[in-house]
Amino acid sequence: MAILKSFKGYRPRKEFAAKIASRPYDVLNSEEAREEVGSNPHSFLRVVKPEVDLPSDINLYSDQVYQKGRENLEAMIKEGILVQDEQASLYIYAQTMNGITQYGLVGCASIQDYMNNVIKKHELTRPDKEEDRKTHIRVSNFNAEPVFFAYPANAEIDKIVARIITAESEYDFTADDGISHQLWVISDQKDVKQLETLFAADVPFTYVADGHHRTAAAAGVGEERRKSDANHDGSEEYNYFLAVHFPDNQLTIIDYNRVVKDLNGLDDDEFLNKLDTSFEVKNEGDSVYKPKSLHSFGLYLSGKWYSLVAREGTYDDNDPIGQLDVTILSEQVLAPLLDITDLRKSKRIDFVGGIRGLEELERRVDSGEMKAAFALYPVSMDQLMEIADTDNIMPPKTTWFEPKLRSGLVIHELED
Repeated sequence: MAILKSFKGYRPRKEFAAKIASRPYDVLNSEEAREEVGSNPHSFLRVVKPEVDLPSDINLYSDQVYQKGRENLEAMIKEGILVQDEQASLYIYAQTMNGITQYGLVGCASIQDYMNNVIKKHELTRPDKEEDRKTHIRVSNFNAEPVFFAYPANAEIDKIVARIITAESEYDFTADDGISHQLWVISDQKDVKQLETLFAADVPFTYVADGHHRTAAAAGVGEERRKSDANHDGSEEYNYFLAVHFPDNQLTIIDYNRVVKDLNGLDDDEFLNKLDTSFEVKNEGDSVYKPKSLHSFGLYLSGKWYSLVAREGTYDDNDPIGQLDVTILSEQVLAPLLDITDLRKSKRIDFVGGIRGLEELERRVDSGEMKAAFALYPVSMDQLMEIADTDNIMPPKTTWFEPKLRSGLVIHELED
């Protein structure tokens, strides 16, 4: 069963919450982050992307960058912008996008659960990105950004959350992207213990929805500290890391689309004719075509949209990986027709999160940067959990969760 543990979080004073809260470190590049910090010097990007306070040509992995992040965090604490709660608490973090709200429990997860596969994964991590986040944790001594977990919805947990959110929230603000954020502090120890007990008794697994690199890094640093601590007894804060746990029935995965630079020497007609072997191809004209179901795709090519419906035999609905539309696209189009076989390394393909809209696919193609775009139907939470439960790994760039968690609303110190 999964561990959910209360902790003494560091949080912004109420008047600073909206200013502190930032998008995750990997959503913005350095230039975009500098622009945000330029208009908001309190942004938590100064902690999680501290290169914003250093020369633009700085090596992002230099010691100076990590030390600057620690300096900025320590300054926020010293100045009283971030204040530690006096007692161990859990928190409820609500996000509202397009009128739909999801309620997550903020608490610590266990590195032992990660190592024992109680925390289930569905993606591979890159060693360089993992090491970057490890160094950030080592130097700062904090889990500065939460990871995004899902858990099987539980009626008893829902009841407690529903009761607590009837009270006024500690934070309530709408960010510049229109997404609203609220946070409640659960300091009543009766509620804290009941939630911890319900997780331990009734939540068999949790699932990494977003943040595989941060999760792996947090577990890795915790394991390092275990090995270096001669007095380790398992109760130390470094055995735990910061996570927001959402019930699976509240989460929505949006589409994650593909754009390709060329057709591997084929002209438009040749490419469409070859597609006809694996798909029912229909010209949809110049209006955006959005796939309406699994195993259907949109293709944007030379100013026109086409619908592609995969023919029987091109997928296996009894195979957790074989049923994925990203698998169908790779096995029927990208590899055999376009000779794009390694999605992690190929320079001829790029990926566009559905949050940008299908018009972004048109823009990338119409500009001449890309030759064609493929719109995909989003993966479901059931598919994600089945893949994780069967110890399979999703192909790269399969899931895109929105809204993204804001960083800096609660952070976790590894050692008191």
